Amino acid sequence: MEITTQLIKELRELSGAGIMDCRNALLQTKGDQEKALQILKEQNLLRVEKKSNRAASQGLIETYVHTGGRIGAMVELNCETDFVARTAEFRELAHNLAMQVAAQEPVCITEDQIPEGIDKDPEVACLLLQPFIKDPEKTIRDLVTETAAKVGENVQVSRFARFELGQETSSIAELEKEGAANAEA
Repeated sequence: MEITTQLIKELRELSGAGIMDCRNALLQTKGDQEKALQILKEQNLLRVEKKSNRAASQGLIETYVHTGGRIGAMVELNCETDFVARTAEFRELAHNLAMQVAAQEPVCITEDQIPEGIDKDPEVACLLLQPFIKDPEKTIRDLVTETAAKVGENVQVSRFARFELGQETSSIAELEKEGAANAEA
Protein backbone atom coordinates (compact mmCIF):
# COMPACT_ATOMS: atom_id res chain seq x y z
CA MET A 1 0.00 0.00 0.00
CA GLU A 2 1.21 3.48 -0.85
CA ILE A 3 1.69 5.82 2.12
CA THR A 4 0.12 9.11 1.01
CA THR A 5 0.61 12.50 2.59
CA GLN A 6 -3.11 12.52 3.37
CA LEU A 7 -2.76 9.28 5.36
CA ILE A 8 0.23 10.70 7.24
CA LYS A 9 -1.68 13.92 7.94
CA GLU A 10 -4.70 12.00 9.32
CA LEU A 11 -2.48 9.90 11.61
CA ARG A 12 -0.64 13.01 12.77
CA GLU A 13 -3.95 14.69 13.69
CA LEU A 14 -5.04 11.61 15.63
CA SER A 15 -1.78 11.06 17.47
CA GLY A 16 -0.05 14.43 17.69
CA ALA A 17 3.19 12.68 16.69
CA GLY A 18 5.76 14.07 14.28
CA ILE A 19 5.49 13.63 10.52
CA MET A 20 8.40 11.20 10.25
CA ASP A 21 7.17 9.17 13.22
CA CYS A 22 3.76 8.86 11.55
CA ARG A 23 5.31 7.93 8.21
CA ASN A 24 7.55 5.29 9.79
CA ALA A 25 4.67 3.79 11.79
CA LEU A 26 2.53 3.59 8.64
CA LEU A 27 5.39 1.97 6.71
CA GLN A 28 5.91 -0.52 9.51
CA THR A 29 2.21 -1.46 9.53
CA LYS A 30 1.80 -1.35 5.74
CA GLY A 31 -0.69 1.51 5.94
CA ASP A 32 -2.88 0.16 8.77
CA GLN A 33 -3.82 3.32 10.62
CA GLU A 34 -5.07 1.56 13.80
CA LYS A 35 -1.86 -0.45 14.23
CA ALA A 36 0.23 2.62 13.43
CA LEU A 37 -1.65 4.59 16.09
CA GLN A 38 -0.94 1.84 18.63
CA ILE A 39 2.78 1.89 17.76
CA LEU A 40 2.88 5.68 18.18
CA LYS A 41 1.14 5.41 21.58
CA GLU A 42 3.74 2.89 22.74
CA GLN A 43 6.56 5.17 21.52
CA ASN A 44 4.97 8.11 23.35
CA LEU A 45 4.82 6.09 26.58
CA LEU A 46 8.54 5.33 26.32
CA ARG A 47 9.39 8.98 25.68
CA VAL A 48 7.23 10.16 28.57
CA GLU A 49 8.73 7.57 30.94
CA LYS A 50 12.25 8.80 30.11
CA LYS A 51 11.24 12.35 31.02
CA SER A 52 9.32 11.49 34.19
CA ASN A 53 12.35 12.07 36.44
CA ARG A 54 12.83 15.64 35.27
CA ALA A 55 11.81 18.45 37.61
CA ALA A 56 8.42 19.91 36.78
CA SER A 57 8.44 23.20 38.66
CA GLN A 58 6.60 25.39 36.17
CA GLY A 59 2.97 25.16 35.14
CA LEU A 60 -0.33 26.75 36.00
CA ILE A 61 -3.32 26.60 38.27
CA GLU A 62 -6.62 26.16 36.47
CA THR A 63 -10.07 26.66 37.94
CA TYR A 64 -13.45 25.49 36.77
CA VAL A 65 -16.80 26.58 38.12
CA HIS A 66 -19.76 24.55 36.94
CA THR A 67 -22.84 26.31 35.55
CA GLY A 68 -24.85 27.73 38.40
CA GLY A 69 -21.80 28.29 40.57
CA ARG A 70 -22.55 25.44 43.01
CA ILE A 71 -19.51 23.26 42.21
CA GLY A 72 -15.96 24.32 41.49
CA ALA A 73 -12.51 22.81 41.19
CA MET A 74 -8.91 23.96 41.19
CA VAL A 75 -6.00 21.96 39.73
CA GLU A 76 -2.26 22.55 39.81
CA LEU A 77 -0.64 21.13 36.67
CA ASN A 78 3.13 21.24 36.34
CA CYS A 79 5.61 21.04 33.48
CA GLU A 80 9.30 21.77 33.01
CA THR A 81 9.20 25.23 31.38
CA ASP A 82 6.93 28.26 31.42
CA PHE A 83 6.94 28.17 27.61
CA VAL A 84 5.04 24.85 27.62
CA ALA A 85 2.71 26.11 30.37
CA ARG A 86 1.49 28.78 27.94
CA THR A 87 0.73 26.38 25.07
CA ALA A 88 -2.84 25.64 24.03
CA GLU A 89 -2.40 21.89 24.61
CA PHE A 90 -1.23 22.38 28.19
CA ARG A 91 -3.97 24.88 29.01
CA GLU A 92 -6.60 22.59 27.51
CA LEU A 93 -5.35 19.69 29.62
CA ALA A 94 -5.48 21.81 32.78
CA HIS A 95 -9.04 22.90 31.98
CA ASN A 96 -10.14 19.32 31.26
CA LEU A 97 -8.60 18.14 34.54
CA ALA A 98 -10.43 20.83 36.51
CA MET A 99 -13.72 19.80 34.85
CA GLN A 100 -12.97 16.16 35.66
CA VAL A 101 -12.35 16.96 39.33
CA ALA A 102 -15.59 18.95 39.54
CA ALA A 103 -17.61 16.20 37.87
CA GLN A 104 -16.13 13.01 39.34
CA GLU A 105 -15.03 13.88 42.91
CA PRO A 106 -11.68 12.04 43.01
CA VAL A 107 -10.08 11.54 46.43
CA CYS A 108 -6.43 11.44 45.36
CA ILE A 109 -4.20 11.64 42.30
CA THR A 110 -2.66 8.15 42.21
CA GLU A 111 -3.55 4.74 43.59
CA ASP A 112 -0.74 4.75 46.17
CA GLN A 113 -2.24 7.91 47.72
CA ILE A 114 -5.58 6.31 48.67
CA PRO A 115 -5.98 6.82 52.42
CA GLU A 116 -6.49 3.71 54.53
CA GLY A 117 -10.09 2.98 55.36
CA ILE A 118 -11.46 4.53 52.17
CA ASP A 119 -13.61 1.87 50.53
CA LYS A 120 -13.75 3.29 47.02
CA ASP A 121 -12.75 1.54 43.84
CA PRO A 122 -9.34 2.93 42.69
CA GLU A 123 -10.88 3.86 39.31
CA VAL A 124 -13.31 6.10 41.18
CA ALA A 125 -11.00 7.40 43.91
CA CYS A 126 -7.87 8.17 41.83
CA LEU A 127 -7.93 11.02 39.34
CA LEU A 128 -5.39 9.44 36.98
CA LEU A 129 -7.30 6.15 36.80
CA GLN A 130 -10.71 7.69 36.09
CA PRO A 131 -12.22 7.47 32.60
CA PHE A 132 -12.11 10.91 30.95
CA ILE A 133 -15.61 12.45 31.05
CA LYS A 134 -15.39 13.64 27.43
CA ASP A 135 -14.02 10.33 26.07
CA PRO A 136 -14.54 7.31 28.37
CA GLU A 137 -12.24 5.22 26.16
CA LYS A 138 -9.30 7.17 27.64
CA THR A 139 -8.20 7.52 31.23
CA ILE A 140 -6.92 10.76 32.70
CA ARG A 141 -3.44 9.18 32.78
CA ASP A 142 -3.73 8.61 28.99
CA LEU A 143 -4.69 12.26 28.55
CA VAL A 144 -1.70 13.48 30.60
CA THR A 145 0.64 11.11 28.73
CA GLU A 146 -0.61 12.27 25.32
CA THR A 147 -0.09 15.91 26.27
CA ALA A 148 3.38 15.19 27.69
CA ALA A 149 4.31 13.49 24.41
CA LYS A 150 2.96 16.40 22.36
CA VAL A 151 4.75 19.10 24.35
CA GLY A 152 7.91 17.05 24.89
CA GLU A 153 8.15 17.62 28.64
CA ASN A 154 7.36 15.96 31.94
CA VAL A 155 3.76 16.85 32.84
CA GLN A 156 2.39 16.10 36.31
CA VAL A 157 -0.77 16.76 38.27
CA SER A 158 0.47 18.08 41.62
CA ARG A 159 -2.72 18.67 43.55
CA PHE A 160 -6.36 19.54 43.29
CA ALA A 161 -9.29 20.76 45.35
CA ARG A 162 -13.03 20.42 44.80
CA PHE A 163 -15.65 22.68 46.31
CA GLU A 164 -19.38 22.13 46.53
CA LEU A 165 -21.70 24.71 48.00
CA GLY A 166 -22.89 23.68 51.46
CA GLN A 167 -20.40 20.82 51.85
CA GLU A 168 -17.21 20.68 53.85
CA THR A 169 -14.06 20.36 51.81
CA SER A 170 -12.02 17.24 52.47
CA SER A 171 -8.30 17.27 52.08
CA ILE A 172 -6.32 14.06 51.78
CA ALA A 173 -5.07 14.56 55.37
CA GLU A 174 -8.67 14.82 56.64
CA LEU A 175 -9.64 11.69 54.69
CA GLU A 176 -6.67 9.81 56.17
CA LYS A 177 -7.79 10.78 59.70
CA GLU A 178 -11.33 9.69 58.87
CA GLY A 179 -10.04 6.40 57.46
CA ALA A 180 -7.90 5.76 60.56
CA ALA A 181 -10.87 6.47 62.80
CA ASN A 182 -13.02 4.04 60.78
CA ALA A 183 -10.32 1.38 60.96
CA GLU A 184 -10.11 1.67 64.76
CA ALA A 185 -13.88 1.35 65.19
